[in-house]
Amino acid sequence: MYNPPAAFFWHAVRSESIQLEAHENYIKQSYRNRCHVLTAHGVQQLSVPVLRGNSKIKTPIQEIEIDYSQKWQLVHWRTIQAAYGRAPYFEFYSDYLQAIYEQQHKFLFELNVDLLKLYLKLLKLNKPLNFTQDYQVQVPENVLDLRNRIHPKISTDNLHVNPYTQVFGKQFVPELSIIDLLFTQGPASLSYLQ
Repeated sequence: MYNPPAAFFWHAVRSESIQLEAHENYIKQSYRNRCHVLTAHGVQQLSVPVLRGNSKIKTPIQEIEIDYSQKWQLVHWRTIQAAYGRAPYFEFYSDYLQAIYEQQHKFLFELNVDLLKLYLKLLKLNKPLNFTQDYQVQVPENVLDLRNRIHPKISTDNLHVNPYTQVFGKQFVPELSIIDLLFTQGPASLSYLQ
């Protein structure tokens, strides 16, 4: 997932380890290439443009290339700065995130893994990170399958993060990227997820 929503990390806190699906086919209009942030104008979606030759052919997630013909990195970073530049912990975490945005990841999967590792580090959430060896339609009973449960078009009934003060608005907005929680709550972010 690209800048995963806080719901993902709520589940990660309660898990013994995190297993990423490395062999699924790319799913359009999912969190695999998009996230939501809260700006002065409300919730804004940020999408990483991808190259997809023949859209009728299913493409494995690890083969999805990022489209750099668009200046998406600059747009995303400026949007994040505008949305969270005044957040209490922006200065503490922004350099780490900006360093990832300045890289030229060829594949979306690589970008997402680097972002996930960063967020686990910033949250001080020491969980083993594993990758699937092949795609399984049915996962073992002891594995919580979130592949299609945390999705921008599905209202998550599994987000149990307590409301916290956000940069904009008077009403708490759920289902935002983890960066919203990190930039506003800093080291207390993990407590909100517990």
